[in-house]
Amino acid sequence: MQRRLPPLNSLRAFESAARHLSFTKAAEELHVTPAAISQQVKTLENFCDRPLFRRLTRSLILTDAGQKALPALREGLDKLADAAELLMAQEDSHILTVSVSPSFGAKWLVPRLDRFRAAYPEFELRIDASDILVDFSDDRVDIGIRYGRGIYPELHTECLMTEVTMPVCSPALLEGAHPLRRPEDLRHHTLLHVDWKIESESAPSWRMWLRAAGVTEVDPTKGPRFSMENLAVQAAIAGHGVALSERSLVRDDVNAGRLVRPFGPELNESTAFCYYVVHPEAKAKLPKVRAFRDWVLAEAARSTSEEDREAATGLAAYS
Repeated sequence: MQRRLPPLNSLRAFESAARHLSFTKAAEELHVTPAAISQQVKTLENFCDRPLFRRLTRSLILTDAGQKALPALREGLDKLADAAELLMAQEDSHILTVSVSPSFGAKWLVPRLDRFRAAYPEFELRIDASDILVDFSDDRVDIGIRYGRGIYPELHTECLMTEVTMPVCSPALLEGAHPLRRPEDLRHHTLLHVDWKIESESAPSWRMWLRAAGVTEVDPTKGPRFSMENLAVQAAIAGHGVALSERSLVRDDVNAGRLVRPFGPELNESTAFCYYVVHPEAKAKLPKVRAFRDWVLAEAARSTSEEDREAATGLAAYS
């Protein structure tokens, strides 16, 4: 079936100008001049044989025709973008790019990747370790794992695992002049912080943990700050202080004796934070994305079950 369509550039120019109600802002977004946006919109108006904007001295207003067409046009452009993603994905159908934060990647994901490669040898893994939120429309990333509150507009989101946050330290801090025995003993020790947890009111921070523990004589903000959680964990292993970390990130270090849990309590899902698997809807049917999603959800379920059993054993020591 032959379709009578206007030029794609004129549709993109109109959609951007209609969204911003500004030729100037549309030009900045599309990296062209305002005159080029105006010309493209004029081309579309000539094609439709009707005005789409009312051009005022200092502003733009959509006409009735423009308002009616905009939602369908936006949906159409979204579908074109999804189709383009699928076309590009077919070129590298065997390459799977996973975006993950450096801390979670190093401490939880990477030690398990041998099992994924054994189960799916046809896919070549690429790990993109970054705390920056991925722009799936621009980046060649297929699927991501992020720690947060699950608010990722226009992405398919599934909870991978709810987290438990707990204090950890070197075994050396259980000895000495001020051994760690109770939460109140933290007044004699250095608290290790992660930047983003301090800056977020709802993240599991030392302020939140001390409040849950009923400790009031310890400053919840004092101590060195780290941009990444795995750096705070390494500082704790080196005996530089006490870190507040997610259980999944320190499990191997605790089991190996590099870290200990000196006491409770533990913060759980009441913080509303957990790890999420995220990806565009357009990529949901790709075999490589389906394979990784199914595998990582199964790994998380197994890991959570094991950690719950270990935690039950460890918490018995607190009572």
